[in-house]
Amino acid sequence: MSWPLTTWQGWHRFATTAPVVPPRPGDPPRSTEERLAYHSSFVTIRTPAIHTLATQVRTLMILGRHQQTTARPSLIVTGPAAAGKTTALLNVGRTCHLAHTRKNPPPPGQRTPQCPSRMFWSRPARPRKPSSPNSPATTEFARYLGIPVTARMTQTQITEAVCHTYTQAGIQLVMIDEIHRLNPRTTTGAQTADLLKDLSERLPATFVYAGINVTDTPLFTGVRGAQLAGRATLVDCGPLPARHGKREPFRDVITDIENHLDLQQHKPGTLPRHAPYLHQRTAGRIGSLTRLIRQAAITAIHDGTERITKTTLDTIRLDHLAETQHRPRQGR
Repeated sequence: MSWPLTTWQGWHRFATTAPVVPPRPGDPPRSTEERLAYHSSFVTIRTPAIHTLATQVRTLMILGRHQQTTARPSLIVTGPAAAGKTTALLNVGRTCHLAHTRKNPPPPGQRTPQCPSRMFWSRPARPRKPSSPNSPATTEFARYLGIPVTARMTQTQITEAVCHTYTQAGIQLVMIDEIHRLNPRTTTGAQTADLLKDLSERLPATFVYAGINVTDTPLFTGVRGAQLAGRATLVDCGPLPARHGKREPFRDVITDIENHLDLQQHKPGTLPRHAPYLHQRTAGRIGSLTRLIRQAAITAIHDGTERITKTTLDTIRLDHLAETQHRPRQGR
């Protein structure tokens, strides 16, 4: 059975499945299918956003470890689409998960986790009818750890069960993606915002949120928004600049990606030379950059050239946002 990441089973499988590894010197050549699969999944590139997020999460978890009377400090990762927010969240969550399970292995036969958890809202919650007492978010928290919920249970009863089970399980980290979909001005959004506030005060866990340009959404409006803004640190996961002082962070990421390719004829240093073109093509968004290079690598394997050139990159169609806002200049 394939479990989604919004369940403990799905998250545990993701976190404990060994990530793909790049080719190493001396390894036998991989088959075509193996190399296609490798470029499809690919390695996680260590971007500045991942480093910043990991440091902030670690610090906030320590800061809030013994805080009991008020909500623990939280973190919000914001930025445009395709900037690598979810990838950074997944990477940090997996690292925390593995570190905690190494220090706190669960007793034999125990089902509930003694480790950090992660949660998603994949779409805006639909408004409930007035007769329904339960927030969709409440049941989502319950579903993650398989807490039984019946139609007769009130939201208070479900919340109590969630708090008890999460505390007993030792949940230390709750990560919620697509927080920009939360609108406290709506009935459902207000219920969810109140639930998150309640849980952040009652659970011994650090809450980390991620969303698209959250400062431009209703998330921080009104009393509920002011409370969240007063407790959350904002981390901007924006596009990488071509230059930052004397450094060239975008070129560094390109070099890192190129070093992890598995192509038989690709010449190292080719892609960093095209850094200005790649930055213009992707507007510095890591998600668009990795997609462009991975698609070019798969194309190079299929057509037998086994290398990525400027001509190859020109033939790749990117996401609509990148194509419409940052078309490559002709004649380059």
